[in-house]
Amino acid sequence: MKSKFALFLALFCILILAACANSGSNAAGSSTNAAKEPEIQAETELVIKAKNYSFDQEEYHLKKGVPVKIIFENESGNHGILVPELNLQLSGKKNKKVIVPEETGTFQMTCSIMCGAGHTGMIANVIVEE
Repeated sequence: MKSKFALFLALFCILILAACANSGSNAAGSSTNAAKEPEIQAETELVIKAKNYSFDQEEYHLKKGVPVKIIFENESGNHGILVPELNLQLSGKKNKKVIVPEETGTFQMTCSIMCGAGHTGMIANVIVEE
């Protein structure tokens, strides 16, 4: 009798956990769709390439108020880019984004993925001009 009750209780718990897991993934999926950014048409493109411990340029130039599609490419190693002031973070998983720089200045771009001994030296400047 005790073993039947224990089996029933175990099955009941499994069903409850399965139901909770499914409802949680649906809720997460719907909130992701609700928070999706509006799609902006880019007027220009900028390709940023990374290889072990360096970017392909020391400086990248953008125009204030002009929508630009940033495309990130890894030529060797595992890298990402991060420019917090421009709300820009890209990697191998998400490698494209359209941004509209709203303020002029020089912003530091760093590698956002720990890539080895030269990681801290992976720095370039993004310059937003009038």
